[in-house]
Amino acid sequence: MKHLFIISRVFFILAFVLILTACTTSPTGRSQFMMVSPEQAISASEEAYSSLLQPLDKKGKVDNDPVATERVKTITGRLISQAIKEYPHTRNWDWSVKVIDDPEMVNAWCMAGGKMAIYTGLLNKVKPTDDELAQVMGHEIAHALANHTAEKMSTQMASQIGLVALSIAVSDTDFRGAALTGAALAASMAIELPNSRVAEQEADQMGIELAAKAGYNPNAAATLWEKMSKVGGDSPPEFFSTHPAPGNRQKTLRELAPQMMPYYQQKIARPVYPL
Repeated sequence: MKHLFIISRVFFILAFVLILTACTTSPTGRSQFMMVSPEQAISASEEAYSSLLQPLDKKGKVDNDPVATERVKTITGRLISQAIKEYPHTRNWDWSVKVIDDPEMVNAWCMAGGKMAIYTGLLNKVKPTDDELAQVMGHEIAHALANHTAEKMSTQMASQIGLVALSIAVSDTDFRGAALTGAALAASMAIELPNSRVAEQEADQMGIELAAKAGYNPNAAATLWEKMSKVGGDSPPEFFSTHPAPGNRQKTLRELAPQMMPYYQQKIARPVYPL
């Protein structure tokens, strides 16, 4: 009977949380399932980011090419400036971007709170122009702006009913420690799990607009994905596994480009100063 009582409490708590989180919406107005708040996702991502980068940094695998690092930071800096302008609350984020030396990894990601990384495999195999690289990083930043890390963490945590049961069985202090460890792990796993196709569509739309407003040609979004599709031959790049194509991506991006062109033309009509 005691076990049945605990289980019933678990499902009651989960149902209550689901009701509370049902009204959360993304920047595009899409309804999102959120058991993890954006603030919790940012805190967990900071811990996960440090844990992921520390061993690579010790091996000299982080920002070891000054030219590539400067290029990525300059382009990403312009995107961040525009993101802060569009979403003022992100001014308080501890934005960061790192170039990881892995010649075989064709990937990039952005955690909650603007914690980013891009691999040299993407830079060297895809060989993106500056406009195309801006589309990559704009897309990744869009994932953070739309709280997709928190969304994926929520999905993971919803499947771990045992964690809720643990909160009943242990002290509050022990549970907070366990939850923090679990959240950091979930944030780390979130960058390795595929985004939903709906989330990808959202990131495509928000990313191309962000890049255009930062002064990067929106036509580069379609050419970037064309280059991506040619990399790897029978073995598609890792980027495709975490960023599944929502339908005909290139066609959709080509149709979006003319809508974004006024933002781009307005930006390039003014002088752009380096950050």
